[in-house]
Order: sequence, then structure tokens, then C-alpha cells
Amino acid sequence: MEQYNLKLSERLIAVAEFLPKRAKFADIGSDHAYLPCFVCLHDEQALAIAGEVNRGPFESAQKNVSKQGLEERIVVRLGNGLEVINEDDHIEQIVIAGMGGGLITNILDKGVEKLSTVNRLILQPNVDARQIRVWLNEHQFDLTAERILEENGHIYEILVADRNGVHPYKSEMIEKQLLLGPYLMEEKSSIFLKKWREEASKLKLVIEQMKQAAQPDEQKIKKFTQELSWIEEELNHG
Repeated sequence: MEQYNLKLSERLIAVAEFLPKRAKFADIGSDHAYLPCFVCLHDEQALAIAGEVNRGPFESAQKNVSKQGLEERIVVRLGNGLEVINEDDHIEQIVIAGMGGGLITNILDKGVEKLSTVNRLILQPNVDARQIRVWLNEHQFDLTAERILEENGHIYEILVADRNGVHPYKSEMIEKQLLLGPYLMEEKSSIFLKKWREEASKLKLVIEQMKQAAQPDEQKIKKFTQELSWIEEELNHG
């Protein structure tokens, strides 16, 4: 069928794999509704809301949904973050992909009351996954899966959290696990090792520069040195 002619990035295909069958989800910052279209084309019982904050992408998303003949199952809404979700939507999963960790947690914070029916969050930060792990840990969502992949020279992490999942952290090493990811640490894939080798090199430079400052920030130096030792521990056991 012609409508299946929808090319999705490897990153978004990996995100889609964490949605259950018959998903009822919202994709926030939907990037032309590619992900909702892909999911609904492959699962005839899936329903989606595609949320866009800007008029241009909103109109583009509407066109894409219409082109695929999915207007009955995908609603495109214009609004900021979780504003696009209403109580009577009974949304069960939320996807937020392709933003910084800080922006993702900000969106979740501002719309936290919209999460009452949501049992799964699928979050793909471009940077600062740690901030998201901390947020989830403080908001009754248990991290239940993680995935790391490389595409077009960028390394991405996907974090999946369920309400009433299994708590993945060990109290004596929680800070290290929040930084590196408890499941990614266990799996220790070649991409994980590549990412943290690069991060270790950057961190060493930052620490050296900070030490040379006229008034070194000892607290920050201590924090970064601790992080570097955790990273090196993992790399040495890789």
C-alpha cells in the first residue's frame, strides 16, 4: 500500500517499539506526526494525539495525517507541552523525543496533573538523560527499560518508565546509576562505552580548566571528579 511509504529514523523506530499494541498515546513535539502515523499504520487499533507548539509544524502534521488517511485515529493539536491532552482523552502513554533533558522534565513538571491516566512514559533526550532519571525517581514512575543507539553520528538514549514498575536503583550506587543508566550499565554495549569514553575525555578537560581558574570552584571540581571516577570504573570493566 502506498501509505506505508513512511520512512522513520532508526531513533524513532526504537521509540515506537516501546509502545504496546493498541496504544493510546500522545506524542509531544510530534515532528510532523511521523511517529503517530507510523504507529497507527502498523497497528490498526492504536490511537494518538500529535502535539505541536508552533503553527508551521502543526499544519504540516495535519497534512501528513490526512495524506495517510488517519484523521479518525490521530488528532493533531496546537499547544504547549501537555496542554494538548484533555482528561477525557484517557491517554495511557506519552512520548517526548528529540529534546534536551531539561526541557523534557520542564514539560512533565508543568503538566504533571495530566499524567493521572498515563502508565508509561517513553522519553528520548538529546542531552542530559540524568535529569530525566532523577525526575522519574521522584514522581512514582519506575525506569523499566533503556536503549542506547547511534544514528548519523549522534548517540541517543531512550528511557522508558512505568507507573508501579520495579525500582531499578541500588541505594549505595544510585547517583552513579542516575548518571549512567542502570540498564545501560548492565548491558555495556559498544555504543555505551563509546559515549562514555568521549564524555570522560571532555570531563578531564573541564576539570583541568576549572583547577586553573583564579578562584576554583572546589565543590564543582569534587562533583566532576567523582563523576569521572564512576565513568572510568565502568570503562575499565567494559
